[in-house]
Formats: sequence, C-alpha cells, structure tokens
Amino acid sequence: MTFVHRPVLVDAVREGLALRPGLWVLDATLGLGGHAEAILGAIGPFGHLVGLDRDREALELARGRLERFGEQGMLLHGNFGELAQLLDKAEVGMLDAVLFDLGVSSMQLEKGERGFSFAREGPLDMRMDQEEWTTAADVVNKTPLPALTELIRSFGQERWAGRIARSIVRDRLFSSTAQLAETIRRAVPGKFRHGRIDPATRTFQAIRIVVNQELDLLPAGLHQAIDRLRPGGRIAVLAYHSLEDRSVKEWFREGARAGRLQVITRKPIRPSEEEVAANPRSRSACLRVAERL
Repeated sequence: MTFVHRPVLVDAVREGLALRPGLWVLDATLGLGGHAEAILGAIGPFGHLVGLDRDREALELARGRLERFGEQGMLLHGNFGELAQLLDKAEVGMLDAVLFDLGVSSMQLEKGERGFSFAREGPLDMRMDQEEWTTAADVVNKTPLPALTELIRSFGQERWAGRIARSIVRDRLFSSTAQLAETIRRAVPGKFRHGRIDPATRTFQAIRIVVNQELDLLPAGLHQAIDRLRPGGRIAVLAYHSLEDRSVKEWFREGARAGRLQVITRKPIRPSEEEVAANPRSRSACLRVAERL
C-alpha cells in the first residue's frame, strides 16, 4: 500500500528549530519520516538526526525514505517516555533541537488492519507499538461503565459520553471498528449525528489515547528532551487536540518560570488555509516552540 505523507507545518518547524548545518537533532516521533527528511536537508552533510518511533512498521517505511542520507540518520525503536534511556544506549549525547509530532500517523489511519480509523473496517487494535498488550478491544470490552464514561468524557471531550458508554456496555463484545462506530453513532441524538465531524471521532480519539498512554508519556518525554538540550537548543511540539496542546503550553510555561526555557511562540502557529486545503489532516495542528536557557 502506498501512502501520501505530507509533513505538517514543515517550514515553520525548520524555522522554529533554528536549523543550520552540523546540528544534532532528535525527531522523537519519526512516523513516516517527512519532518526528518526536511531536517536532514537543513542540517547538511555534517549534521545528525536521531529518529525515534514506537511503531516498527513506520520505522521501516521511514528508513527507506531516509536511506540516501546514510549514517547521518540513526533510527531507534521505542516511545519518547524512555527517551533518555534510548539515547544513552545509542551513545547519543546532548542535542541542539528536538521535535515532537504528536498523534496518529497517516499510515496508521489508512491501514484498516491497524484499527485506528472508524472510516476503515478493521480489528479494534489502535496500538502504535504492536508489541504492547492492551488493544482498543480490551478497553471497550473490559472497562467498567463509570470508568469508560470518564475516559470518553475526559480524553474525547465528548458531551454525550454517558450515552455512548452505556451503549457500548450494552452492545459489547466488539471486535471491529465498524461495529463500534455504528454503536457510537446510534447513541448520539439524531439531530447531532450530521455535524462537521463524525460522531465517532471523539470516542475513537479517547480510546486511542488510553491504549497508547499518550497523555501519560508526554510529560516524561518533554522533561527528558529538555534535559538533553544544550543551552540555546530548541524544542518544537506539534499537537492536534486541545488536551495535548494544553499540556505542552503548561509545560513550557513551567519551564519558563523555573528559568529553564524561553517560550518562543506566545501563541501557537497554525497551518494556513492553503495547507489545510492541500492536507486536511493538518487543520487542527498547533505548533509551539521553546528554547533552552
């Protein structure tokens, strides 16, 4: 299967990270390598990039994309919650720039068998790292009603969380994305089923966040990345929903109050209308940048 991968806000990322020849850069969420390719082009033949991803399939696709850069690119399997340990094991020292591009990749969404998208029939999986045990099926089929309601409300910011959770509990056991999406849609009152986004969107987001511990790992990843930056080094974070963006904003503010960071972007950088038209998945992107003091 061929994937069209367009990195989001690529020019703003290059500028925000203040890239120049010879830097050591970490892409903590390598994905299919779109940002990494742009970074390697900017840091020249004497620069180095470390690419980290928890998805082995994505790593292999990125490896092919970045092959022409040879030993300039070092690709590692693992999640950014263990960033320091992985870099130590690879004997990588201090860094000049770090990028986090949060959320799910185009490959993960487009492959139905990965189970991320309600738009494609597939098993209820949603694991970014398929060596982990917990799947989306485990979450929807085993979580007690009160906890299921809360996770849909908190991580999906879903106003109909209670109705959706009760419908899921009533209809389980689930095995496919299509089954779950249909139950969610039926749970939402009729006049709210035909809005701008599919009624299943927020619940699928919530389940994915829980399966992959996304909001639990983010603070640990940011902390370790900032510790690894040289003075004057930059960290840039692309977030795609308000829970992630709020966490990044608060982390940067705390770093500034502690005298460790200077916040470069007082307000997040958003994609232009032209970029959103060319790449609709970029529409919710927010880029924030800070510099190590």
